[in-house]
Amino acid sequence: MHTTIIKPKQNWETINLKELIEYRDLFYFLVLRDLKIRYKQTVLGGLWAIIQPFFTMVVFSLFFGKLARVPSDGIPYPIFSFVALVPWTFFAQGLTNSSNSLVGSANLITKVYFPRMIIPLASVVSGILDFVIAFAVLIGMMFFYGIYPTINIIWLPFLLLLAFITALGVGIWLSALNVEYRDVRYVVPFLVQIWLFATPIAYPVSLLPEPWRTAYGINPMVGVVEGFRWALLRTDTAPGPIIIVSSVVAVLIFIAGSLYFHRMEKTFADVI
Repeated sequence: MHTTIIKPKQNWETINLKELIEYRDLFYFLVLRDLKIRYKQTVLGGLWAIIQPFFTMVVFSLFFGKLARVPSDGIPYPIFSFVALVPWTFFAQGLTNSSNSLVGSANLITKVYFPRMIIPLASVVSGILDFVIAFAVLIGMMFFYGIYPTINIIWLPFLLLLAFITALGVGIWLSALNVEYRDVRYVVPFLVQIWLFATPIAYPVSLLPEPWRTAYGINPMVGVVEGFRWALLRTDTAPGPIIIVSSVVAVLIFIAGSLYFHRMEKTFADVI
């Protein structure tokens, strides 16, 4: 007989990777559940992964590219904005879904024990499928405009990981807060909207002089967006210092978020 003793976690305990691996089957089914819920009884199905960033690109191209004539580092504005919207959409959806994930799984949390971190983690991971679909459209647009990626494309997995860590770090923090304060679900859409315009999606980071350009990397998505443009569009603004700052901030956000999440985890079943 195998006996498992469940003890309350200590305050400020770090992530238990061994426990997460042991519950990998549950993680798989939660990811599958999120995908089924997202596309169940939808007419367009996976096309929704393309529609949102595509029409945002159209709006940005009209108002920022045509009317405001915002510079785009010598790149056609539609592809300039779309290459930033692909990782941004992954980040925004992961942040939104993970922040509401615990409250949405209240029945599961109050009935059985499992590491609660799996729920927001699955919410962010499930967005990778949408990213792949949108990324395929991005590659097609690049060929249409006669733009071909260079060897710098090998950095894309790291850049996607940076977006993933940022979304999960902020998401687990907000999900824990959302259990106790349901106002958080109303704050998240405003946070995402403000974060969108605080990220150089509709405009290039080259508008800022140094050292402000590097300091702008305090927003981790700045490093992601500029990294995608550099890796795919061959822009001249190599985001070396920005990537370093963004990576450090993203890791700090994730560590702080996970510590706070595990500190509050023992109260979830009682409060939710």
